[in-house]
Amino acid sequence: MPDTLPVHVNRASLHSLEVADRFETDDSFEILLVNHGEPTHVHLHLDDALSELASIEAPNHHVERESERRVRVTVHSHGSTFGKLKIATSYGAETRYVDVDIDEPIETEEPVQVDESLSKPQPRSDGRDDTTGVNAVPWPLLALGLVAVALALAVAAWVGGTAAWLGAFVVLAAVAVATALAVGE
Repeated sequence: MPDTLPVHVNRASLHSLEVADRFETDDSFEILLVNHGEPTHVHLHLDDALSELASIEAPNHHVERESERRVRVTVHSHGSTFGKLKIATSYGAETRYVDVDIDEPIETEEPVQVDESLSKPQPRSDGRDDTTGVNAVPWPLLALGLVAVALALAVAAWVGGTAAWLGAFVVLAAVAVATALAVGE
């Protein structure tokens, strides 16, 4: 779950803002706008230094009465930077600045847990017959091939001529090659 920066709006008085002076993170985070009073407009802005590594999904937000709204700040690239997040209510009537420190993520090498079941050989199910080691005959493919050959021979006999018989021979050869390839895999 990403880090969260809570911002309390309208808690002490109308348009008041309560937020930490400083926020540190090493990844994307959320700004949680918590409105304790009347509906309020909140503006969020990252300064130039923060904008180089991060962005806010939208700068202007209307927060309904007695509600919460989450705003995502996405860190796009790794690196470290320090900058200010500007938070303003009611079109600038009240403004606060938060020092935001984005640190380079700490990469930890965690050991990989291997389950003991992975060390045992798994049964093969690659379509081969367990007794002979040869692939099982693909019966639907063989039946389709026989239908194609029978149809080609019937058309050659009905039409007659060298071209028809040559076409039937080509169909027969193609079916034979396809069957051999299917059985041989």
